Amino acid sequence: MSFLAAVQFLTSLPVKKDFTPGQLGHASAWFPAVGLGLGLVLAGLNWLLGLILPAGVVNALLIVALVGLTGALHLDGLADTCDGLAGYRTVEERWQVMRDSRTGAFGAVGIVLLLLVKYASLNAVPSSLMTPTLIFFPVASRWAMVYAVFAYRYARPSGLGTAFKQATRWPQFTVATVIMLAAATLMYPFFWLTGFFIIGGTWVITVLLSLYLKHKFAGLTGDTYGAINEVAEVTVLLLAVLVSNNIGAV
Repeated sequence: MSFLAAVQFLTSLPVKKDFTPGQLGHASAWFPAVGLGLGLVLAGLNWLLGLILPAGVVNALLIVALVGLTGALHLDGLADTCDGLAGYRTVEERWQVMRDSRTGAFGAVGIVLLLLVKYASLNAVPSSLMTPTLIFFPVASRWAMVYAVFAYRYARPSGLGTAFKQATRWPQFTVATVIMLAAATLMYPFFWLTGFFIIGGTWVITVLLSLYLKHKFAGLTGDTYGAINEVAEVTVLLLAVLVSNNIGAV
């Protein structure tokens, strides 16, 4: 039941079921599992499209596919977060900006820059690491969200994120972490240090970003969780490139 709630919340797949706030909150344990499903779809599309299209076009279509599969949920959170960070405002004013359904200049620029870096990073990932990286980066980024929910206070007294914050305790965080570590072990069996280097780097960036957002918004919100997911995705891709170009598969 919680897994289906995670699928409904994190993807645009038609899971037609009403979940209670408690069921939705406990779904955080399965966020990395949903990410694994997304990664497998991306890897399959990469193989299929690679038979008829050049790599650069395939990578662009993979990004489009991921946006479609997730309903642009996390990109919307990134845009709202960027808009909220703009200018010199009080915490309450930042919250108000984030509630605005319109996307401002900072939000639009944030999305464009992130997608640009994501595309360039995908193009730079070597073929030997492409499949494991495509499968693993949605797993690690969804785990990063679970970590942020678990480790940092929620800013607002109400909102969708409160259900996740109240329900994400040690059991949910442990399940999410085990799934993420298992995925890393399976995706990088011959380069196992690569997987744990990527995990460690992603965790560091997640901590730094969470602390920064916590300072700006007096805690985290649903929008900042989406921003953390997007930044974590790019971080995994960049670290995969770093490993292949400067350290080698270890």
